[in-house]
Amino acid sequence: MLSTANLSLEQAPPISIPLRFFLSAPLFGLAAGLLLLLGGGEVFASRWSAPALALTHLLTLGVLAMVMCGAMLQMLPVVAGSPVPRVVLSGGLVHLLLLVGVPALAGAFLTGDALWMAAALLALGAAFTLFVLVVGIALWRVTLPSHTVGGMRAALAALLVTLCIGGYLAGGMVGAWGVADPLLWTGLHLNWGLLGWVGLLLVGVSYQVLPMFQVTPEYPLWMRRFWAGGGFVCLSLWLLLGLAAERVGLPAWLPGLPLWLLGLGYLLFFVVTLRLLARRRRRILNPSLLFWYLGIALAVAALLLFAGGGWLPDAASATGSPLLMGVLLLGSALSFVNGMLYRIVPFLSWFHLQHRQLALLNMSVILPNMKELLPDRWANLQFYAYLAAVFAALPAPFAPESVSRLCGLLVCLSFLLLLSNLLRVAVRYRATLARLHAPIPS
Repeated sequence: MLSTANLSLEQAPPISIPLRFFLSAPLFGLAAGLLLLLGGGEVFASRWSAPALALTHLLTLGVLAMVMCGAMLQMLPVVAGSPVPRVVLSGGLVHLLLLVGVPALAGAFLTGDALWMAAALLALGAAFTLFVLVVGIALWRVTLPSHTVGGMRAALAALLVTLCIGGYLAGGMVGAWGVADPLLWTGLHLNWGLLGWVGLLLVGVSYQVLPMFQVTPEYPLWMRRFWAGGGFVCLSLWLLLGLAAERVGLPAWLPGLPLWLLGLGYLLFFVVTLRLLARRRRRILNPSLLFWYLGIALAVAALLLFAGGGWLPDAASATGSPLLMGVLLLGSALSFVNGMLYRIVPFLSWFHLQHRQLALLNMSVILPNMKELLPDRWANLQFYAYLAAVFAALPAPFAPESVSRLCGLLVCLSFLLLLSNLLRVAVRYRATLARLHAPIPS
């Protein structure tokens, strides 16, 4: 039984708003798979290669950011009781601008064309400026913020920092200004994006969706109260100390200390999450849980690789190790997003059908439940395709020519199955909605 007691479901936006983001995300995952399939070993030749940068942004902006923007536009009114201003107009514009901006950015990396980069900066800058503005207003208006709202606020601030650093790097690429240390700023951009924007939002949303969908106990109060703010402080200290290290002459170990603390914080969060999942009331192992377990395993492996790099710096700087870290982090984030989609999309469809049925007073139509909207067997099939893609990607940084195309094929298959599954829910939703609106036989 889903626990929806603390949700303001009547304030939910039209289902078309989040669904357009969720259905678009697999298309960019498919584009990333095609890039791997066509580019082969060149994609994994270097983390700074043009295909690698294009692939990374197709997955981070096209898949992760697309899903997370849709989720925040949906969840804010429901979880916080604070509607996003002009959500239909603003959500539609953000979605359209992302559809234009992400392919333009990938094209800019692949061609080196400054016009493509300028178009991407214009579209993505407008998309995220509008998104930060309307979501920021909604978050500001919350009168009694929950711990999930606190996580959203920290994630939105991290997104703003990520965008500023990304804009600074992109300006350097088109010759608008010089970037003093591109490697340093690229590392800051990546970590603020994955550990800040993605990670902090994942933690904040988990406080709500894990007890609700997996019927687990609540996260400990101390974690809900302090984790998101503490994570943001660690990232901020890492940024400030990293920029000041060369100018002030700080000890070599000091700038990395906040990142170590943040890594320990994430490890603690994953341990607590596993304990809560072990105590869930519903003992069936569903596809969403499989994605959660895989995401945690990949994230912990990335943390161990990071820790090993601290003790064995020569191994950490070896060819392939930084790319492997990126594969693990991206694989983990995409796994969590997959797991959430398989709960959120069927739930939203069921909820909106139920709401419409009550409004029409048409009780003659039997509504499909979440399992009927998306049977586990189809979601399980996509999970195993995704798992195979992850296993193919792990050796790719060290043997790019051998497995890159196989990895690309499996990535394409995984995202095609994800798109098919989400479309299956949408088609079933539309068919049931049409039956609800059909004249009731007298």
